[in-house]
Amino acid sequence: MNKQIWTLRGLNLTYYATSAVLMPFLPLYFGLKGYSSSQIGLLMMVGPFVAIFAQPLWGYLSDRYNTLKFIIFGLWALTVASSVGIFQTDAYVWAFVFMLMLYFFMLSAVPLLDSITIKGAAQSGKSYGSVRLWGSIGFTAAAVISGFILEALGGVQHIAWLYWTAWILPLILLLFLKDDKTSGKKISLKEVGSIVNNRPFLWFLLLIFILMVPHRMNDGLFVLYLKDLGGSDSMAGWGWAIAAVGEIPAFALLSRYMNRYHEMALLGVVSILYTIRWLLYGWITDPTALMFMQMMHSFTFAIFWIVALQYAVRLVPEEMRSTGLALFSAVFLGLAGITGGFVGGYIKDLWGGQWMYLLGACMTALAAVLFLGTHILTLRAKKTN
Repeated sequence: MNKQIWTLRGLNLTYYATSAVLMPFLPLYFGLKGYSSSQIGLLMMVGPFVAIFAQPLWGYLSDRYNTLKFIIFGLWALTVASSVGIFQTDAYVWAFVFMLMLYFFMLSAVPLLDSITIKGAAQSGKSYGSVRLWGSIGFTAAAVISGFILEALGGVQHIAWLYWTAWILPLILLLFLKDDKTSGKKISLKEVGSIVNNRPFLWFLLLIFILMVPHRMNDGLFVLYLKDLGGSDSMAGWGWAIAAVGEIPAFALLSRYMNRYHEMALLGVVSILYTIRWLLYGWITDPTALMFMQMMHSFTFAIFWIVALQYAVRLVPEEMRSTGLALFSAVFLGLAGITGGFVGGYIKDLWGGQWMYLLGACMTALAAVLFLGTHILTLRAKKTN
C-alpha cells in the first residue's frame, strides 16, 4: 500500500500539472490563431456542457466492468490524441470539434482518479486530502514554471510540445498503479437507476448546484473582472497560482479534524464563508487586493471539495461509487459551470462585475440556509426516532 499511495500522489501531481500547462495559456494560443473573444469563450465553455453527459457515462462503465486503471489510461491517451488535432488545425470548426473531444475524455477522468484515490487512501490509513494536495502542488508549480518555459521556447505558440511532454509522467506512473477492485459485482443500468430514487443524494446535488454556480462563475470571469479593474495578465496568472497554493494546507490539515462534524453542517459553514468572499470581491476594486483575495480559495473551495466528496461517497453504495462521483462532478463542472458562465457573463455585461458577485453572494447565502436547515431537520428526525 505504501507503493500504491505514493503512485497516487505522483498521479495527482502530474495530472493536475498537465491542466496547469493547458488551461491558463489555451485562450492566448487561440488568440494567436485569430479567433475572436466570443469564439474563444465558446471553445472554453464546451467543457462544462460535455461534462454533463461524459462523466456519468464513464463512471458507469468503470463500475460496470469493475476497473478504473485501464479506463483512466484510455481516457488520458485519447485526451492527448485530441490535443494533437487542436494544435494542428487552423479551422475554427475543427478546433471546436477537437475541443469537444478533449473535454469529453479529460474531464471524465477526474472523478475516476478521485474514486481510486479515496479507496487507496482509506486502505493505507491516509486521508484523501493528504493525497489530493499533491494535485494542488503540481498545478501551482506547473502554472508558475510553464510561463517561463514558453517564454524561453519563443512564445505560447509552442505550447503543444510542452503539453505533450507533461503527459509522459502521468501515463508512465499509471502503469505502476494497482487497479481498484470493489465487490467484483458488475452493476446493471437498472441498479444505476436506483441513484435517481436516492432522495438524499439528489437533494445534496441540488444544494451543490446552488453553492457552486457562483464559484464556477468566478472560475470563468475572474480574469476578465480583474482586467476591467486595471489588472495585468501576469496578475491574473498569479491570482490562480495563489488560489492553488491555498489549497495545499487545507487538504493537508482538514481531513484530520473534519470527522468531528457532520458534512451538511460543514458545508453550511463553507457557504457562509463563500458569501463573505463574494461580497468582498464585489466591494473591493483594487486589482492587487483582489489577486491576494484568491487565498480565500483555501477555506472555501478546498474545504468544500473534501467534505462534499466524502459525503457523496457515503450516500451511494460502494459498487456505484464511480457513478455517484461522476454525477457529482457533472453537476459541479457541467450544470453549475454552464449556468455560472452564462448568467454571470450576462449580468457582468449588463450591470458590471460587482453585481455579478453580489448575485453570487445571494446564492451562497441561500445555500447556507438550506444546508444548515437540512442538518437541523435531520438531527430532529433522529431524536424523534
